[in-house]
Amino acid sequence: MGSPWFIDNMNILFRLLAAMLMGGLIGWERERSSHAAGLRTHILVCVGSALIMMLSVYGFADFIHETNVRIDPARLATAVISGIGFLGAGTILFTGKAITGLTTAASLWVVAAIGLAIGAGFYFAAFVTTLLVLLNLWVLNIVEQRYIRRSKAHAITIEGISGILTLERVSKFLYAENITIKRITFIKERSGHTLSSDTLLTELRMNVEIHHEYNPMDIISRMQKIDGVTAVSIE
Repeated sequence: MGSPWFIDNMNILFRLLAAMLMGGLIGWERERSSHAAGLRTHILVCVGSALIMMLSVYGFADFIHETNVRIDPARLATAVISGIGFLGAGTILFTGKAITGLTTAASLWVVAAIGLAIGAGFYFAAFVTTLLVLLNLWVLNIVEQRYIRRSKAHAITIEGISGILTLERVSKFLYAENITIKRITFIKERSGHTLSSDTLLTELRMNVEIHHEYNPMDIISRMQKIDGVTAVSIE
């Protein structure tokens, strides 16, 4: 039976390639959805975690017979789990209308755990976890959007001529389109830039929820038909 403190070069290569593959699968899903942390980030996290785990288990084998030396294979792994939080925090953004990046931050944390599992030789656990993560990110995302959370947060800014553009007209339009208003800011009577200098403009800034099947360009074109509207933007 071989020593539990020794690993050959072929096993090292296999584990690093496996980490690259499994981290890449999850990263590819994030990349195709244009998230902050994509393919390369997830690969680097997974491969780095696998390397650190192998270093923690096998890197100090020469010292196990030294007096007063105790080997703790989990010590560096604990540091990885704690440290990945800083990288995950960088993907979380507050855009003014919603908090985004939480799922990507969680995927980075799970990818780090997968890398640690591969580095420790837990191939089956790493493989099953990768499949479950892909199921959650891809399949359950479709189910969530279609059956559970059928609307998405957007920020709408409407600019129009004071006295003509009214909150009542905008509210009536949004109600007819089944768009839910979460927050609204009304800025009244400021000088126009594109119109004559004596024209006063009204600006409405709204945080709303729009159904996923709605086309933002179609909403903009119809909003521009509201009396008094001079400009519309949706984020």
